[in-house]
Amino acid sequence: MTEPVVELEDVCFCRKERQILSDISWRIEPGAHWALLGANGCGKTTLLKILTGYEWPTFGTVRVLGKRFGRCDIGKMRKLIGWVSSAMTQRLPAQDSAIDVVASGLDASIGLYRHFTDEEYEASLNVLRQLGAESVAQQHCITLSQGEMQKVLIARALVSRPQLLILDEPCIGLDPASRQHFLNDLARLAKKGDAPTIILVTHHIEEIDPWIQHVLLLKDGKVLASGCPDDIITCRQMSALFDYPCSVFRQGADFLLRMDG
Repeated sequence: MTEPVVELEDVCFCRKERQILSDISWRIEPGAHWALLGANGCGKTTLLKILTGYEWPTFGTVRVLGKRFGRCDIGKMRKLIGWVSSAMTQRLPAQDSAIDVVASGLDASIGLYRHFTDEEYEASLNVLRQLGAESVAQQHCITLSQGEMQKVLIARALVSRPQLLILDEPCIGLDPASRQHFLNDLARLAKKGDAPTIILVTHHIEEIDPWIQHVLLLKDGKVLASGCPDDIITCRQMSALFDYPCSVFRQGADFLLRMDG
């Protein structure tokens, strides 16, 4: 029997007597792509940090890729987990080239701490090529558009061939056309036979495309609901999630949200 990619059991997280996550249980099977949906401040980023080993739960059990956190080498585990966040952009050395940023993903580092081989740079270039971003390989980070940078960050996450890819609100800052191009690229990636299991973190239901088979709603640090998109993305659930009257519509395969208040 294949082990789950993610298995959280009764995870709680407290900081300075404030409970940020409460009794989170979540199981993700290999190849099952998920969306994590919730309002700002609901605990999404803390949950991601727990999944990647940058935070430790106050209570509960975390298993990722068959390894129980606390009984494995977290440094090695991070190389198997790709993490893309727009917040990462601010931490990148402005004068590093795009291909250097991608290569740094081989060590799961921010910035370069060693010389990479020609083979490693070729692997980095190949991932950029697959994402249609080969042309920016030698450009400095500071010169890249937001859309180009998102592709570079995804290439960085993919270069080490992760088994789990976490995308933390990757469309922030993108104009509508760039966002749609990005989502189309993401859909193509998800459909590849060797694609990692993907978690897309967002608070926009419009970004939940058909390749996403499951949705988890997080509210006030607790699981509000989880299941297939058609069952979870409803007027009732969205109104409860955002504490505001909502209507949900379908336009073809796309979800649309309207605030009714």
